[in-house]
This record gives sequence, C-alpha cells and structure tokens, in this order.
Amino acid sequence: MTGEQENPDSDPLRIERQCAELGLKMTGQRRVIARVLSESDDHPDVEMLHARASEIDSGISIATVYRTVRLFEESGILTRHEFGDGRARYEEVSEEHHDHLIDIDTGDVIEFQNEAIEKLQEEVAKQLGYRLVDHRLELYAVRADKKKD
Repeated sequence: MTGEQENPDSDPLRIERQCAELGLKMTGQRRVIARVLSESDDHPDVEMLHARASEIDSGISIATVYRTVRLFEESGILTRHEFGDGRARYEEVSEEHHDHLIDIDTGDVIEFQNEAIEKLQEEVAKQLGYRLVDHRLELYAVRADKKKD
C-alpha cells in the first residue's frame, strides 16, 4: 500500500500511549509523529512521515522525524524494513506475525499470513537441527497478469 491511508480501526493515540508506558518524553512534535504513525496502514519512510506530519505542524523538520523514528525503533515501538527500494520503511511492532509481499513495479507492500509457509519454515529449521525463534519473509513480485517484456 502506498500513499496516505487511514485505518478506520486504528487508535490515533496508540503509539503515544506506548511511549508514555515506556517513560519517553513526549514533545508536541513527537505526539504529531506518533499520531501519524498510528493512523498509517502502509509502511511509510521518513520522507512520507515528514510530509504527513508537516500537514499538521509545518514546524516539524525532517531531522526531528529521523530522530523520533530512531527513538521509537530503539524503544521497540517500530520495526524497520528494507524492501530493496533504497529507503527504510517503518511499521508498528505487532504481536501478530505477518509477512510481506512487495510489488516491485509499484512499491506496494501487502501484508499476509499463511499457515502452510509458517509450518514449512519450522520444518526446515527442524530438519537442519534448529528450533525457529523468529523470521522475516519478504516476497518480491510482479502482478501475474503483467505482460512479459
């Protein structure tokens, strides 16, 4: 998903509450950035976050967004992704595991869950003598109906 999209089920204060629980100092600009992140249902990069936050508070600098994102990442609130497009993209840490399919033509990121894939990954680890404790799966794809060049 690209562009600004609001998740109607989202709590716009969710990340701000997490910050308070962790004892993080919340400035007005951090609150705006936290709200923008809470309302995002895509995987924005810093530039996207800055553009969205600037619509609310034009005084927010890109440096403030970078510092805030780094703080939220270090605090375990955000996860950083590198989807091969040369920019770090972010999403909230979720207790519900999911994987990603990235459309390499559009940059859209589609979250999905697949029990068969989960079981297969555990089986592979087991066959190699390991117990799987975590993983990330990113599939890079083009639409099946796209004509071949």
